[in-house]
Amino acid sequence: MKAAELHEMSDEQLTLTLKETTETLFRLKIKAQTEKLEAPSELRKNRRTAARIHTVLRQRELKKAGG
Repeated sequence: MKAAELHEMSDEQLTLTLKETTETLFRLKIKAQTEKLEAPSELRKNRRTAARIHTVLRQRELKKAGG
């Protein structure tokens, strides 16, 4: 998911997307330990998506607090 798409989402949508991404990441981590993943790149994609969402939420929080 691109950062521009995340900036267009509301806080509620971002929170929901973060929850889904975190759950998917958890499942992929467990699967990676028990068997071989078909697409190991999915781990990296989900981790980066979660980080992008955290960044956007933090930027909005700072913007509200700052002015």
